[in-house]
Amino acid sequence: MRIHDSLTGSVLLLLSLAVLWHIQGFPPAPGQDFGPAVFPGLIAAGLALSSLALIWQGLQSKLPWVTIAGGLRSPQHLAAFFLVIASMVFYILLADRLGFVLCSLLVLTAVQWACGVRPAMALAVAVVGTLVIHTAFYKLLKVPLPWGVLQPWAW
Repeated sequence: MRIHDSLTGSVLLLLSLAVLWHIQGFPPAPGQDFGPAVFPGLIAAGLALSSLALIWQGLQSKLPWVTIAGGLRSPQHLAAFFLVIASMVFYILLADRLGFVLCSLLVLTAVQWACGVRPAMALAVAVVGTLVIHTAFYKLLKVPLPWGVLQPWAW
C-alpha cells in the first residue's frame, strides 16, 4: 500500500507540533545552559521541516491518495505485517515479566524470520542488536529497562 506523501507529511507535521508543544513544560536543568527540552526540540523542528518538504513534494505529484500494491496481496507479506503488530503487543504485555533482553531476542528473531531472513542469521542479528540496544539505553542513557526473569543476572 502506498499512502500519498502529503498525508504522511501532514501526520508527521502534527506529531512534530505536538512534541514542540509538549516540551514547553519541561523544567530547566539547574546549572546547565541546555535543558531537557533541547534535544527533543531539535528533533521535532527537523521533523517539522522534513514534513513540510514531504507535503510540498506530495502536492507537486499527481499520484492517487492511496494505492494498494501487490505486497498486501501476498500471504507472506500480510503475515509479516501482522507479526510486527503482534510483536508490539507481545512486548507491551510481557516485557515486565520476561524482561527486555528475552522479549527483544524473541521479537527480533521472529520478525526477521517472517521477513525471509535465514533463522541462523536472524538469531545472530537479534543477539547483537539486543546487546547493542540494551547497552545504549541501559548503560549509556540510563533508561531503566525491565530485567524480568533475568533479574538475578542483571549487570
